[in-house]
Amino acid sequence: MLKIMRFSSLFVCVLLVPLALAADRPAAPVIVELFTSEGCSSCPAADRLLARLEQTQPVPGAQVIAIEEHVDYWNQLGWTDPFSSPQYRARQNDYAMAFHASNIYTPQMVVNGLVEFVGSDQNRAYKEIGAAAQAETTQIELGTAPNSKDPDLLDLSMRLTTPKTAKLRDSNVYLAVTESSLATLVQRGENAGHTVRHSAVVRSFGVIGKLDAKGANGGQLISTLRLPHEWKRENLRAVVFVQERDSFRITGASVIGLH
Repeated sequence: MLKIMRFSSLFVCVLLVPLALAADRPAAPVIVELFTSEGCSSCPAADRLLARLEQTQPVPGAQVIAIEEHVDYWNQLGWTDPFSSPQYRARQNDYAMAFHASNIYTPQMVVNGLVEFVGSDQNRAYKEIGAAAQAETTQIELGTAPNSKDPDLLDLSMRLTTPKTAKLRDSNVYLAVTESSLATLVQRGENAGHTVRHSAVVRSFGVIGKLDAKGANGGQLISTLRLPHEWKRENLRAVVFVQERDSFRITGASVIGLH
């Protein structure tokens, strides 16, 4: 059963409808998260790798879906990252517990919630993305439409279907709004004097639903988005993914433009 929960003022209005199994996709979506900071001198190389992974899609059989999360613990060292949030530090801490790690660091890359490594390690990224693409996944179909009552709102529809052969576990359904083509001239800290460029920066993030392991194998969500005018619509995308609450394994994902 797919349970719905409110996220924030950005997302309102949800609907649940049971669905049948969807057709297989030619490439398996793989969520690649990068924990980074503009105050970290080793992070720009990882930022560039994340951008290449998403733009060139170099791993056969995989559709790389990038998520760039800026942590806030570098802010005290001279430069306040304008995209940082304690929310992403908290998520990185959750991963550290899942991986039984004693500390957190940047740049850190996490693939489908399963493995972590230094975010600039291209060979490791290719290997782990390829491995993640072999898993059977929950299929997510996304669509957008103008809101019928308010032209400043956008309706995002999501249809989720879990393979009948998969062993279901209690999971969260996440929605991340990302923005690409962002750049900052850093004034202080380790990257002082350098312009750092980003792709798929998470602008908003949270749980919008829950998947009950004892319920149906699919459902439909409709969320209404109010996007701030300072975010460039042509560079915005919605990323939806399902993540198991106990293991943090991501079992399905999809992405759609919001322009």
